[in-house]
Amino acid sequence: MTTIHTLGFPRIGAQRELKRGVEAYWKGDLNQAALLDQAAALRRQHWQWQAEAGLERVTVGDFAYYDQVLNHIALFGCAPRRFGFGPQLTLDQYFELARGNAGQFALEMTKWFDTNYHYLVPEFHPDTTFTLDPRWLLYELAQARALGHAAKPVLIGPLTFLWLGKARLGHNEQAAACCGSAHHHEFDRLDLLDRLLPCYQALLAELAAQGVEWVQIDEPALTLDLPAHWLARLAPVYEMLSQTGPKLLLATYFDSVAEHAARLQALPVAGLHLDLVRAPAQLDRFLAGWPADKVLSAGIIDGRNIWRADLGRCLEQLGNARRALGDRLWLAPSCSLLHVPVDLEQEARLDGELRSWLAFARQKLGELGLLKHALDQGRVAVHQALQANRAAIDARATSSRIHDPAVATRLAHVSANDEHRQSVFPARQAAQRRRFALPLLPTTTIGSFPQTAAIRQARAAFKRGELSDAQYQAAMRAEIGLVVQKQEALGLDVLVHGEAERNDMVEYFGEQLAGFAFTEHGWVQSYGSRCVKPPIIYGDVSRPQPMTVEWSRYAQSLTERPMKGMLTGPVTILQWSFVRNDQPRSATAQQIALAIRDEVVDLEAAGIGIIQIDEPAYREGLPLKRRDWPAYLDWAARAFRLAASGVRDDTQIHTHMCYAEFNDILPAIAAMDADVITIETSRSDMELLEGFGEFAYPNEIGPGVYDIHSPRIPRVEEMVRLLGKAVSVIPLERLWVNPDCGLKTRGWPETETALSAMVEAARLMRVRLAEHRAEPING
Repeated sequence: MTTIHTLGFPRIGAQRELKRGVEAYWKGDLNQAALLDQAAALRRQHWQWQAEAGLERVTVGDFAYYDQVLNHIALFGCAPRRFGFGPQLTLDQYFELARGNAGQFALEMTKWFDTNYHYLVPEFHPDTTFTLDPRWLLYELAQARALGHAAKPVLIGPLTFLWLGKARLGHNEQAAACCGSAHHHEFDRLDLLDRLLPCYQALLAELAAQGVEWVQIDEPALTLDLPAHWLARLAPVYEMLSQTGPKLLLATYFDSVAEHAARLQALPVAGLHLDLVRAPAQLDRFLAGWPADKVLSAGIIDGRNIWRADLGRCLEQLGNARRALGDRLWLAPSCSLLHVPVDLEQEARLDGELRSWLAFARQKLGELGLLKHALDQGRVAVHQALQANRAAIDARATSSRIHDPAVATRLAHVSANDEHRQSVFPARQAAQRRRFALPLLPTTTIGSFPQTAAIRQARAAFKRGELSDAQYQAAMRAEIGLVVQKQEALGLDVLVHGEAERNDMVEYFGEQLAGFAFTEHGWVQSYGSRCVKPPIIYGDVSRPQPMTVEWSRYAQSLTERPMKGMLTGPVTILQWSFVRNDQPRSATAQQIALAIRDEVVDLEAAGIGIIQIDEPAYREGLPLKRRDWPAYLDWAARAFRLAASGVRDDTQIHTHMCYAEFNDILPAIAAMDADVITIETSRSDMELLEGFGEFAYPNEIGPGVYDIHSPRIPRVEEMVRLLGKAVSVIPLERLWVNPDCGLKTRGWPETETALSAMVEAARLMRVRLAEHRAEPING
């Protein structure tokens, strides 16, 4: 019989119950016991769905109150020493690592491989130690067993856990570096492996003692270009871990591991999982010579997108594997279902045709069940279900909603000149300085201001028809007026309208673009309690009418200071949507770019001289293997330039990126040719900025001077120190001052306090630099 399983399930709940519970706990409106009960109820429901779909073992250990990597920091007792916590974390300490506290900034956050999920980055020092604390995992295991479920615990593998972390110097090494005797800012994280492995061994032994038969160990880092000495440790690690009792299913996903096939086939593990959605061709490579005593788990259902699987094609793809492996063939989603919404059954308002093309997490479990029955009992046993699936697949392929001839015609006429500004950056910079006459270290924000309860209530009332268009316009204009007034009072140099009318930086635009559809409950986790509801790009994209122009025009009418127009870029709209899979992503990106270009041109015509085209997801689209980088970076940069290049030289184009490592793609970022880029740097203590300095990034740059995702309000002195570090690596004349990201999730009191400190920090730096240079600061 075919075994079906899942690598993980969304933990937020079908109604975002976890988000609401965690945020209520942070506010003091929910006690810890109630939060734990709520989490237990969510796990119970998710396991029940897995059992109903025919999964023999439910997945345990995929639940997290904030992040699965943070769970492993707690599991192995390796919280950064700067927090002063012991090896066993309380729940409050767990959240302090994620959110910061009065004395310490939060753990750095970055993208989970090439997804739009963010994980918290472990901090490793040469003297880091590990202490096993399996309480939470054993508690969840006991809960599953008490409910009558056989369980398959899931762990992040030791190589991936160390690879995902960031190396930090210890105090002695830092002192040596300051004295010039240390030439490297990092040590090799792999040096910690021998200290970490005993914790894995002890944990696996404990799970064996609990009667666990299978343990899933995730090593997605194997899909990356790992250094040879890291790969050399793979076999010894799993030789050691395989001796501890449970059968090990080594899980890889997000790309091919075919180049490691011989190495992986020889590992002393009981099974291997492959992503056959991202890398279907690797299956034949592994079937050749697959050991007779091992399971092969086929990741045949897309764990990252919401399109219904073509079950007939899946069965054809699995034919050789079924014949070769028999019952040793397992079926699963390609990766954890963390990346898709929970349940399509909630989408009562989605039109029937589009709904028939989709599958969310629960439905993907159902697809696995159908494949299992077809393999075990023959296709005739599920004939009707397979026919219905075929009809939906064919209907989507032939639907008139998919293709727009006008979009195809416009794309065919795009020329090389359309992808470049009229002049090179130095000429544009001179024109912009004449136009705006900004001081040194100009201050601005990234775009959004607090989305208060009143704003959300007004937007919801408008959608329900309880507010007329005129009433809604008046409410939003009042909010814009408030934001402009507060920014002028704070002394910011370049203002924004605050984005009160926007629900989400991608959804807002998708709602106004052709080719997009939306769900009511299609939420996925971005980080912590932050959930997003990605649009669905199902067809050709175009802009029927202006989307932001009137809001920006109104905001500019309220002030003499420059007002930024705020847009989301084509790559980010692509990355943060569920994208059609019937054409190359590059083609969809170019369609979106042309739609954004129309908006940029209209903003300029409306008198908006500074336009920000945000691309926070630019790096997360980067393929996992370097050999695939050039093609992506080429079309991504071209899409941005196509969106941005229809304006005059004295119109200043900004972009924003956050929470990612940029140093290895700096030439591609420079190729975007934005006049100003703002980036997140505060959590890394300006470390990310060093690469821009070493690269000699040619345009202007605004390194974030405080972390908006933490409730901790920074002091002026801290921001002055960060600006001092920035001035040491980027020419003063090209530096801007801004927060790390938008302020949508923050409250007004902390926002005003933090921005007041930021403006004061910029003022102090101007004074100090003027004194140092003995010349006017705005000369």
